[in-house]
Amino acid sequence: MSQLSLEQVEIRYGQTIAVHAVNIQVEQGQIACLLGPSGCGKTTLLRAIAGFERLSQGQISLGGKLISDSNHTLATEQRNIGMVFQDYALFPHLNVADNIRFGMRSQSRQAQKQRIQELLALVSLAGYERRYPHELSGGQQQRIALARALAPKPALLLLDEPFGSQDTELRESLAREVRDILKQENITALLVTHDQHEAFAMADEIGVMQTGRLQQWGSAYELYYQPQNAFVATFIGQGSLLSGTLQQGKVLTSVGELDYASSGDTSQTEVRVLIRPEHVKLKPKASLQASITSKVFRGNEYLYSLKLANQENLLALASSEEFYKLGEKIGLELEQKIYTIVRKNFN
Repeated sequence: MSQLSLEQVEIRYGQTIAVHAVNIQVEQGQIACLLGPSGCGKTTLLRAIAGFERLSQGQISLGGKLISDSNHTLATEQRNIGMVFQDYALFPHLNVADNIRFGMRSQSRQAQKQRIQELLALVSLAGYERRYPHELSGGQQQRIALARALAPKPALLLLDEPFGSQDTELRESLAREVRDILKQENITALLVTHDQHEAFAMADEIGVMQTGRLQQWGSAYELYYQPQNAFVATFIGQGSLLSGTLQQGKVLTSVGELDYASSGDTSQTEVRVLIRPEHVKLKPKASLQASITSKVFRGNEYLYSLKLANQENLLALASSEEFYKLGEKIGLELEQKIYTIVRKNFN
């Protein structure tokens, strides 16, 4: 039995459907993520799981117990769910120990003290009991907020853009730290973010959302290399979608015949093929030529944008030791591999 189960969940505001028929299963101890751009419905779905939004249709279960359907919403405080917010929401007038103690007020003083010490050790902040939030760095505040949410041993932990206030480099390292902590505690968790690097660093399974619909649910590898539609293909990582025609077990494109694997219906012969930058090799003497329209320095490599003869665009990676100029004609070859055909987005 899944620890968290969403079945055909729909959320409406008047005549507007914010979330369309979402199905999700999260197992015990698994870290899942809802990933998507602003306004895609991911936070609305998180709020529904927490008990802050009513369902128009469908149901949500936690540990096999129904907590929401269109007729009933169990009160948030009765769900045994912990939450970590983007701004951490620590109480500024309480020290670290009292912030963590806040969710354990029904336990004995000795049990509270023991749990506080366990959690401070877990988040690598032992000895910080008497510090106040303003005396901590952003990363330390984030770990204390996590400790407070874990204190009552919730059945589910929800994290709403928890690293959004940190700089880009710190986000990914914090995500890895939080993942390690949750795995040690065997906590089932659901993260909401718009940052795919956070999602990749932290989650076992990721759901990509767009306009209130769950476009795909899977591992980071599946989303990157086996996207089910054009939105997932372009939202996850970088890549190009080239036009192609299916013919005799191959797909014919402007860069030649390619082997393919379909992620959906191939009854239509006119398709689109996903080409990732790492699969394009720049070879000055290759017969297939393209023009360099832009380039971005990335330390040990450049990301080149290429325009093909038919005006389609392609991205390619090359070592920064190989230097090509804007406007230059350059040859290219594609790796011999099975390429993914993607279909249109869900309606």
